[in-house]
Amino acid sequence: MNMKYLEKITHTVILSASIGFCSSVAFADSINGDVVDHYKTVINKTPYNVEVCENISVSGDKTGDTLMGAIIGGAIGNNVTKNVDNGGAVGALLGGMLAHQNSDATGGTKRVCKLETRYNESSAQVYSHSIVTFFSDGKQYSLRFNK
Repeated sequence: MNMKYLEKITHTVILSASIGFCSSVAFADSINGDVVDHYKTVINKTPYNVEVCENISVSGDKTGDTLMGAIIGGAIGNNVTKNVDNGGAVGALLGGMLAHQNSDATGGTKRVCKLETRYNESSAQVYSHSIVTFFSDGKQYSLRFNK
């Protein structure tokens, strides 16, 4: 069977169903119509991961020195005062302050890396719909459909 003829019959069946007529070969010969396919552009995004690294400034951490000074100061305060008048607590406080002040911890830079998801984009033309336009009894009809 001829492909053009088969396409014309298929369109006739669609047309006749849409406007309530009966499908027949005689009807197919009496209608002049055009079928136009419409396409649209879509963007396809493909994810990929990349490691991004940067240098950040950090301050010196004096916490360890302060704790060590407080522990040593507390022990000395307890031994010197023999647990009188909270000597351990005063020693811990003074030892922590002195250790923090005399700490040689310095700031600097630190390299920090993290994974980021990025996307490659590509565009493509894809089928959207078709519109058939035809005349019957002097009136123009249009029908939107998907193949």
